[in-house]
Amino acid sequence: MKLGGLQKMTLLDFPGRVACTVFTAGCNFRCPFCHNSSLVVSPAAPEFSQDDFFAFLRKRQGLLDGVAVTGGEPLLHPDMPELLEKIRALGFAVKLDTNGAFPERLRAVLEADLADYVAMDVKNSREKYEQTAGATGILPRVEESVALLMAGKTPFEFRTTLVDELHEPEDFAAIGRWIAGTERYFIQGFVDSGDILAGGERFHAASPEKAKACLEAVRPFVPNAQLRGVEA
Repeated sequence: MKLGGLQKMTLLDFPGRVACTVFTAGCNFRCPFCHNSSLVVSPAAPEFSQDDFFAFLRKRQGLLDGVAVTGGEPLLHPDMPELLEKIRALGFAVKLDTNGAFPERLRAVLEADLADYVAMDVKNSREKYEQTAGATGILPRVEESVALLMAGKTPFEFRTTLVDELHEPEDFAAIGRWIAGTERYFIQGFVDSGDILAGGERFHAASPEKAKACLEAVRPFVPNAQLRGVEA
């Protein structure tokens, strides 16, 4: 497994934890608005080895209390459970980010209790899912992952990155019906990182007014839904 980057401290990526964020390389989706395209399309040699990563964690024991594992798509890698187990063995809580395309691997992580928190992207309504994810034949697996999290005991959140050109309020009403009853759902603001898969000039953040309309569309089904990273 290639490790493509490390953010040495974050107060944002893992709710309630002082954490670091480790990035895995490679993804099976090609979301055109992806802000980590260099990790997705042509991941270079890893910036550091797993040995270096775990040496870093050992030095941060007592200073950090969590590790957020993101990508790319972490569950693209069959040996992800081994990485999570090693992180947990050092006393760190684990947050796992996933696009939901590998429900069998997600199930293995959940059943082995290797994640303390899971954040899963819900890219769009079912009708627009493949267009938004840039991949075909994925919806049944994503639906299975949604069901796994909602039926399980591991704390989790669903989240959707709101892109002006790809989402409308009615899409969020459809998402709300899909994940109705979930406790934590966030509509995230799109940010042009300068590393956008399809070029940042093609995509834009929605206006605050549109973001609020999308939030209102989902709240009848998910009353606790919130905006994240959206200017009011």
